[in-house]
Amino acid sequence: MKAVLGLEDGTCVPGEGFGTEGECAGELVFSTQMSGYMEALTDPSYHGQILMFTFPTLGNYGVDRKNFQHPRVWAMGCVAREICDAPEHGPSVADYFAENGLLGIQGVDTRMLTIKTREKGTLRAALVVGDDNGEYAVGCARNIPQISDRDLIPAVSCREPYHLKGSGKRIAVIDLGIKKNMVLSLKARNADIHVFPHDSGSDQVMACRPDALFISNGPGDPVHATGAIRCISDLAGTLPIYGICMGIQVCGLALGGSTYKMKFGHRGSNQPVRYKDGSIYITTQNHGFAVSADSLPEGCRILYSNVNDGSLEGFENEYLDITCVQFHPEAHGGPRDTEIPFFDTMFRRLD
Repeated sequence: MKAVLGLEDGTCVPGEGFGTEGECAGELVFSTQMSGYMEALTDPSYHGQILMFTFPTLGNYGVDRKNFQHPRVWAMGCVAREICDAPEHGPSVADYFAENGLLGIQGVDTRMLTIKTREKGTLRAALVVGDDNGEYAVGCARNIPQISDRDLIPAVSCREPYHLKGSGKRIAVIDLGIKKNMVLSLKARNADIHVFPHDSGSDQVMACRPDALFISNGPGDPVHATGAIRCISDLAGTLPIYGICMGIQVCGLALGGSTYKMKFGHRGSNQPVRYKDGSIYITTQNHGFAVSADSLPEGCRILYSNVNDGSLEGFENEYLDITCVQFHPEAHGGPRDTEIPFFDTMFRRLD
């Protein structure tokens, strides 16, 4: 199929479409991971974005459904240099996209697009599959709102509370678009999990008598997570609070700090972070916003910082019993050297 990717700066990149005919628009972002492509595509944090992979070949081991982070693909579209059409296991990415009405483009210069993104920052883009009208694609890209102007959280959050029974500590979870692996990491520690929609109030959360509050990842600008911010503000100091990815951002906002949009964000499974003792961890990350470290109030201590750009990757407030990280310990980037410290420390403190 014909296909074209149009960017708001006027760039048109024709290629070969895969999946089904149609069009989509969103912020074009890139991930440097070499595997785990279906985990990324099904991550609700990519809602509102077109996901481009920098690794030149995508899909060599097919579609591995058991590692999906959500039952569906949340990325608006997929951009790749080449899609493997004969994977070693399972259906191909192209076949999966076709069967599920998803949009993708291959045969494009992803290196050029990545360099452009690094130089100019993330750009709005439109992907058209079934046509190669670049002028039309550019127009679509320019017509969509900036990601900061879109509240993407309600679409990915659960609509009603639900309970995952366990024999251990009772954990209340605010679902801003939670990944499956976060739930699995909690369940592996026998947690009794009560999951609440993004706009749940503190009274509703406390009704389950939790031992701790956990704030998940999510898409878009964290300032739109007003319910979670308000809930944290109400409960800070009354029970332990933990957060991952957007979880750290809403915790920072709830404490009176500020967040900012990064130039092109951190996405991939090879992001180095430095712990407070100087040790280095290789982490999985997916975020385009970050907490301004200088904005955090007195009592907050920086735990982790990004080796590449110095951005905040984790902080704690011992007085309020808040601990949160920007990277994804549940994603096993090391492969488990950050999951074990984060979750084991969390449950050890609750004992």
